[in-house]
Amino acid sequence: MSNLTTLGKTAQTYTKDLAERVVWTFLTASAGVAVASGPADMFHLSFWQGVGTAGIAAAGSLLKGLAARVFGDKNSASTAPGV
Repeated sequence: MSNLTTLGKTAQTYTKDLAERVVWTFLTASAGVAVASGPADMFHLSFWQGVGTAGIAAAGSLLKGLAARVFGDKNSASTAPGV
């Protein structure tokens, strides 16, 4: 039973870490699109195109986190050692 509890905690830690990274990537990419386009040019991109761009960045973050689980520490979505 102890191994099952440990496995559950490990999976929960990994899931929280990965979810946090995906959310922050989405928010950061959204802000980056708004800032990078500038006040005059930001109207050339529709709201939904901007959200789609941020969604693509978040999906990339998700894939990176999943790959990190395969190639890095099994308890982290980071490829940085010790995270």
